[in-house]
Amino acid sequence: MGGYGFLRFSLPMLPEASEFFTPLVYGLSIIAVIYTSLVALAQDDMKKLIAYSSIAHMAFVTVGIFAANEQSVAGSIIQMLSHGIVSAALFLCVGVVYDRIHSREIDTYGGLVHRMPVYAFVFLLFTLGSVGLPGTSGFVGEILILVGVFKANTWVAALIAIGMVLGAAYMLYLYRRVIFGELTKDHLKDILDLDRREIAIFAPLVVIVMWMGIYPASFIDVMDASVVNLVKDYNASLALAADSAITTASK
Repeated sequence: MGGYGFLRFSLPMLPEASEFFTPLVYGLSIIAVIYTSLVALAQDDMKKLIAYSSIAHMAFVTVGIFAANEQSVAGSIIQMLSHGIVSAALFLCVGVVYDRIHSREIDTYGGLVHRMPVYAFVFLLFTLGSVGLPGTSGFVGEILILVGVFKANTWVAALIAIGMVLGAAYMLYLYRRVIFGELTKDHLKDILDLDRREIAIFAPLVVIVMWMGIYPASFIDVMDASVVNLVKDYNASLALAADSAITTASK
């Protein structure tokens, strides 16, 4: 809702204020990307780790919106759509094992691939979507944001790219600890794989993540006209304000 507010109100209705506060938004977003990623690396609770990753991903969105060019704004919208699916799916993945073991601690698990191969595959897909692997929805949004932000500010693009590296670190750390390794814990030896109801819930989420990653044009084309007009009107408003300021100063 915050991202929608920036797109619907801040840029079109308050363009001068948006431009004025862009450096502040950049700074807060960079802090959010790097700091929350480091905090995520220190988590022992799966749900908390994914929650911190959500903050980092939304910081990408705010950077893209305030870079205010067609690539970055389109990337931010795609990233919001992708995040809504991937983050929800990852929380659902945590819920699946919590329903069986009643623990969210990472150390409680290990070696689940031996007992839950379908779950391991689904969890891997959404983990890679969160990391931004090409072919998943996460890649499309992040690469468009990076390209757009690079055009606006090279240093900001370089700093938020660090967040992508840290994101891969904490998500793959989580997956390795939970899924891989030897199945040595007694309480995991009888754990059951996904049932039909759970597969039916995950299936549409898997399809959407892959669809957005493989054929993003079906989403980008729908929003293209709106994005172009938003950026055009924003730049026109700034140009008009600048001309007005020059005219006033000359008088």
